Amino acid sequence: MAVLAHAILLAALTWGVTWQHQDTLLTAEAELWSAQVQQAAPPLQEAPPPPPPPPPVATPMAPPPPAVRQADIALERDKKRLELEKKKQDAEKAEAKKKAEAEKNRLDEQKKREAQEKAAKDKAQEQVKARAREEAEAKQAEVLRQENLRRMQGLAGATGAANATGNATQSSGPSDSYAGRIRARIKPNIVFTEDVTGNPVTEVEVRMAPDGTITQRRITKPSTSKTWDDAVLRALERTAKLPTDVDGRVHTPLIMTFRPRD
Repeated sequence: MAVLAHAILLAALTWGVTWQHQDTLLTAEAELWSAQVQQAAPPLQEAPPPPPPPPPVATPMAPPPPAVRQADIALERDKKRLELEKKKQDAEKAEAKKKAEAEKNRLDEQKKREAQEKAAKDKAQEQVKARAREEAEAKQAEVLRQENLRRMQGLAGATGAANATGNATQSSGPSDSYAGRIRARIKPNIVFTEDVTGNPVTEVEVRMAPDGTITQRRITKPSTSKTWDDAVLRALERTAKLPTDVDGRVHTPLIMTFRPRD
């Protein structure tokens, strides 16, 4: 209602001014009143504009991934290839080492087995030689026993002198040719090429079976050269058997002397 009253008042004032301009002689007066007193409404208050939105916070963008260059790709590929090759080489070396160790172990076992077989063979041969010596000594002992029995049975016909100390029915000994025959049998078997000072003498005692087989040999007086002594023993071992005397007998034991320059 207040707005309407003001609008009418404004329209009246405007008309009055216009009318007065058209006819200055015409005057009019108007009074507006209302039987009911009213309070004017307060002016229309417009709502305050909403506050502006806060400015958007700029979110930093993640840096773009670095461009992968072809050279880097090739380098990484070569690196992996080298690593694979190294692993392969290490595996090959380990396998080769394993095979070498296995081969070494096999050779060691083979050598050990061969050494055991050789030791067993040598032991068996030594046992055979020992049995042969025992048999020969037993045979020789039996022959000596039989000879002693024969000598004891024939003492009544002994031809020795009154002061003789022997126990045979008649004196006997090696013939003059016996030593030469023994020397001729042993000498070809002596192998000695070393140059020694002087002419060292080796004295050896040799025992034989009734058939002349050498059953024992030992050095009773060594020379000044051990190599010469060893050569003499090896020669007797090669000879193995000595000839009997002209009467078929074997004179045992015999003491023999050997010189390298004889």
